[in-house]
Amino acid sequence: MSSASKKKAILDRTQRHEDAIAKAREYVENGAHADWHGFRPLFTAKLRGSKALPPHKDWIKNVFLPRRERALRYLEKVLEKLERSPAEKSSRRQRRSPREIE
Repeated sequence: MSSASKKKAILDRTQRHEDAIAKAREYVENGAHADWHGFRPLFTAKLRGSKALPPHKDWIKNVFLPRRERALRYLEKVLEKLERSPAEKSSRRQRRSPREIE
């Protein structure tokens, strides 16, 4: 996989995470996007009567948002590593020998 395609994939994933974070914040504030597929439960939905309940706002605020924000920070670090110039990469790899330390 070339560097350009890796960068494009990371940028696409970053955009998806930013969209998810924006939808989650809107849901916490005013209840919008309650039926968004990203909030669906993994196994079974909670039902009241025969109608599926929306996700709990505390779960969105305390679980969903922190996980997505953490993933976004990780992607930014990876993107920064990809964009680092070859000269910076080689300078980080060079280590001092034990003789130079003494």
